[in-house]
Amino acid sequence: MEKTATLNLLVNPDVKREAEQVLDKLGIPMSVAVTMYLKRIALMHGIPFPLTIPPAPSSIDAGSMSDAELVDLVERRVSAAESKLGTSVSQARSELLS
Repeated sequence: MEKTATLNLLVNPDVKREAEQVLDKLGIPMSVAVTMYLKRIALMHGIPFPLTIPPAPSSIDAGSMSDAELVDLVERRVSAAESKLGTSVSQARSELLS
């Protein structure tokens, strides 16, 4: 029998629950899914999906905007995000990072 190592991970309970629901439908135990992910990282020598920051929309040219225009734009976007989330952006951020 192959030796095993133990991983102790702290993850968001909602993310874990959602992942478990998907994995249950696929008939894959969480430990097998994690092993698959780790093997893929080793095979590719990196994260097996692109990690990128999406480009800013072409309609936003921060170089040509005044500080006031930038602040206004950010405030409007934060307000829109808070409306969608139903919570403040700072609260959502702290929940995601915890």
